[in-house]
Amino acid sequence: MTLIELASLFEARKASVIEAAGLDKDALHIYFGLALFLLVRLIWRWRGGWFVAWLAVLAMACGGEWLDMTVEASDAAIQPDAAHWHDIWNTMFWPTILLLVGRWLHPPRGDALDPVASGEDAERGLEQP
Repeated sequence: MTLIELASLFEARKASVIEAAGLDKDALHIYFGLALFLLVRLIWRWRGGWFVAWLAVLAMACGGEWLDMTVEASDAAIQPDAAHWHDIWNTMFWPTILLLVGRWLHPPRGDALDPVASGEDAERGLEQP
C-alpha cells in the first residue's frame, strides 16, 4: 500500500466517522485528542505518564495532518497552512491543559497507603488508653 493509498483510506474513514457521529470536524479533533490522552494516561500510570499521553496526542495530531496534506497534494487541493495549524491546535488544547494541571489531579502517594487513615486502624486513634 502506497502512502497516497494510505492517506486516501484515512480520509475515507475520517469522513465516515464524521458522517456517523454527526459532529463537526473540529469537534472530532477535540474528542479524539481527549480520548487518546485519557487512554494513554490510564495505561501509563507511572512517572511521566502525563507527558507521554501528551506526546501521543501530538504524534496523532501531526500524523493526521500529514496524511491530510498528502491527500490534498494528490488531489491538487492544498489548503492553507493556517487550516492545518488550526486542527492541531484544536486537538492539542485540552490535553495541554490536562498536562499542565495533571499533577494536582491525583492525591499524594503517601495518603493512599497510610494505614492509620483507613481500614481497621482508623478507629484506634479515637480509643481511650
